[in-house]
Amino acid sequence: MAANRDLPSFGAGLLEEPQLTAALRMLELTVRRKLDGVLQGEHLGLIPGPGSEPGEARAYQPGDDIRRMEWSVTARTTQPHVRQMIADRELETWIVVDASASLDFGTVNCTKRDLAVAASAALVHLTAGGGNRHGAIVVTGDQVVRIPARAGRVHDQHLLKAIATTRRAAPGVRGDLKAGIEALRRPERRRGLAVVVSDFLGPIDWERSLRAIGAHHELLAVEVLDQRDLELPPVGQVRLADPESGEVREVTVTETLRRDFAAAAREHQQKVRRVVRSCGGPVLSLRTDREWLTDMVRFVGERRRGLAAGVG
Repeated sequence: MAANRDLPSFGAGLLEEPQLTAALRMLELTVRRKLDGVLQGEHLGLIPGPGSEPGEARAYQPGDDIRRMEWSVTARTTQPHVRQMIADRELETWIVVDASASLDFGTVNCTKRDLAVAASAALVHLTAGGGNRHGAIVVTGDQVVRIPARAGRVHDQHLLKAIATTRRAAPGVRGDLKAGIEALRRPERRRGLAVVVSDFLGPIDWERSLRAIGAHHELLAVEVLDQRDLELPPVGQVRLADPESGEVREVTVTETLRRDFAAAAREHQQKVRRVVRSCGGPVLSLRTDREWLTDMVRFVGERRRGLAAGVG
């Protein structure tokens, strides 16, 4: 399967001008070349969602959001109906980026951090234009960086530079995704699209915060993973280091260990997806050993076909 050989490296946040501008320019050209004309349409958001303006009522279909039940029409017709919503013409998109040390890891042709920056760039491109605004919250574990939501190409470039250059936390400091989601939750912002970009490998202590976000915004979780997050290679004795705690441990990779590790990783990934879905959003999974733009095109295409058919 094609890997991300054309994805620029952002050097764990250490890249400086003019290399930074050149890398972002290369990324922008890659995104625009592959996404222009493929995903653009009537809806301004990556998730062509309900918006906030009421439209016509239609019969309820399995999978519809029960929060949009139209009770007056339901009572009059004795058949359940939902209110269709008209997509906003102006969209405010907020991207919460987990920039903890675990993202500075990759075993193929890029790191998870590079993938997170690339996903953010694609999201900005897909929701740009028409006065749409973009804001970002980058969380490392020991700091929370906020980029206010504004419109325009210059601001979008500033936002992506901030995401690409935010330094990882000091050794021994674990990531704090919950703090980033809470920073988006308060103060309350106008209804829009909220995107959380992370590997979601830490404890799931952010469920309550994410649920509050999903109740107010259209929600999308972007999961960035490396193949070694999901399985260990048959390498025998190896030294493993936790990039966040700094703990180093020597282990012998046996078939039993590989099997147990893969099962635990699969169980955690499934739990993350269940939690995100229960909070009202889908999960877009991107991996360093796969062509990320192809995965994104497939995801958005499936979402649009599903929504066109009336399935939430």
